Amino acid sequence: MFTSKELFERRRARNRTALRKHAGGRPRLSVHRSSQHIYAQIIDDKAGVTLAAASTLDADFKKISKKTADTSAAAEVGKLVAARAQANGVDTVVFDRGGYIFHGRVKALADAAREAGLKF
Repeated sequence: MFTSKELFERRRARNRTALRKHAGGRPRLSVHRSSQHIYAQIIDDKAGVTLAAASTLDADFKKISKKTADTSAAAEVGKLVAARAQANGVDTVVFDRGGYIFHGRVKALADAAREAGLKF
């Protein structure tokens, strides 16, 4: 039997393999979710560079909200990362949910990033 961590790593690897096939050179919007915070990065895998990042630990986020572990916080992080990406000239990305299910905070972040202008 696999542990839950091993199953998570298998899901993440399976998701990233599929993303590499369909990315077409677009940067990747990667999401990491912990029990208290959520993090988002836009990564250019060809150059190995992070183009934009946002999390619930950012000073800009702390001005907006005090809660860090709910869907409204994830939505604010999605808006922040989308605004920072557009400031760097990125408007189309591939969404990398990692090993997380597209539900709850991960979905809220993705929907807010779409509403803020990112295309994926």
